[in-house]
Amino acid sequence: MNSINLNITFERYADISELTLPDRTLCERSEQALRTSYSPYSKFRVGTAIRLASGEIVLGSNQENLAYPSGLCAERVALFSIGSTYPDAVIESMAITAQTDNFEILKPVTSCGGCLQVMVEFERKQNAPIEVIFYCLNGEVLKVPSVKSLIPFAFVEDRLER
Repeated sequence: MNSINLNITFERYADISELTLPDRTLCERSEQALRTSYSPYSKFRVGTAIRLASGEIVLGSNQENLAYPSGLCAERVALFSIGSTYPDAVIESMAITAQTDNFEILKPVTSCGGCLQVMVEFERKQNAPIEVIFYCLNGEVLKVPSVKSLIPFAFVEDRLER
């Protein structure tokens, strides 16, 4: 038996004022995406902003459905939009934030496993890391240099045809 220890490196900031202007702008755009969230059931709004290498920013928000689980998370809404509109685009960075009127969110909200797997696929497709910024409104920011840091055992099978 071998015991293996996995470590991830990430940056932590007190708030977005400590970020570079491009990263701060991305976080602010993720806040803008919150406004288009359709979340009448959970009342938990999630917004994502994705910066492409071209400089363009694509937004996504969670879209719920009464026939659960037919809805879709903000990350996948934005990523699938990029996949269908900009199929050859390179994603540099994405910012994710959440908000609810039911309680105060005190820490950055991270992506679910399904979203992480899709994010890994986009990173793999472009053969370059995607930086991820988890942003708590009026609070802490976590910045990860690559999606692979978040899901080291992502499903990847190189023998499958693309």
